Amino acid sequence: MHYLVTGGAGYIGSHLVLALVAAEHQVTVLDDFSTGHRWATEGHEVIEVDIRDLAALRSALSQRHFDGVFHFAAKSLVGESGQKPLLYYQNNVTGTANLMEVALENGWGHCVFSSTAAVYGNPQAAAIAEDHPLNPVNVYGDTKLAMERLLSAVHQQGAMHAVCLRYFNAAGAAPLAHRGEWHEPETHLIPNILRRAGGEDRPLTIFGDDYDTPDGTCIRDYIHVLDLADAHLKAMAMLHRQGGFHTLNLGSEKGYSVREILSACEQAVGAPISHDIGPRRPGDPPRLVADASQAEQVLQWRTTRNLQAIVESAWLWEQQRQVLL
Repeated sequence: MHYLVTGGAGYIGSHLVLALVAAEHQVTVLDDFSTGHRWATEGHEVIEVDIRDLAALRSALSQRHFDGVFHFAAKSLVGESGQKPLLYYQNNVTGTANLMEVALENGWGHCVFSSTAAVYGNPQAAAIAEDHPLNPVNVYGDTKLAMERLLSAVHQQGAMHAVCLRYFNAAGAAPLAHRGEWHEPETHLIPNILRRAGGEDRPLTIFGDDYDTPDGTCIRDYIHVLDLADAHLKAMAMLHRQGGFHTLNLGSEKGYSVREILSACEQAVGAPISHDIGPRRPGDPPRLVADASQAEQVLQWRTTRNLQAIVESAWLWEQQRQVLL
């Protein structure tokens, strides 16, 4: 099979490219490199284009055949989304509409979409299932939900089969393949802890230690990026077998507090990691944990890598990343 991976120079997209190649598929990466890394695309066909530009997208992809599209290309910083809502709607929603227009023109009938648990907003259950109310609390979540609804509408036309995969907290790396998490600015907990451990002169703050949780810090569901990649392969294979439109959670169904993550990082590093305690961030719920039973049922998929594997792989990658700086 030959697949198009939009955003394939990014963190999760580049790990999927590795998984596709390992499964002996042909891959074409589409990216504008606004946040992705060119080194992550070495050895692959790359189309550099901004998905907001329909004419350029159409020109780059006209009369190309792909057996499916994995769609990762999106702006994804929650704070920035509130500051630049037009950018997020233009890139995420309009960009997806442009991609679907070109896909339909060229007869590509299968799409696996990188969605997010942010579509749910504040949790109303200990474990969040797909039937949880959809009520995003930030612009980023709003745009991802709009993208899901756009794909559903296209599917209802009978032109596209799609799976929307709602991730919880992606983490970890494939360090032996020179892949890992590298965002600027970095907003995710595990890489920020490990950057501090690696010697970067940056503050490390735990935001709130007075939540109604066992140790007072927020609890989140972490999933290894390689498990995510495996779920994408299974989702595309399912679409080829039976088609349809599906929304599925991807998570470990296990919650870890910020203090537990810090402790796991200290164990991987072999030393204490200095940090400060700050006030709560507005809008941070105490607990976000997935109910991923539908993914297990529909895709025959479950996470296979635990927190230790996530943190150890991320630490190996961080040491490589420091050399690349």
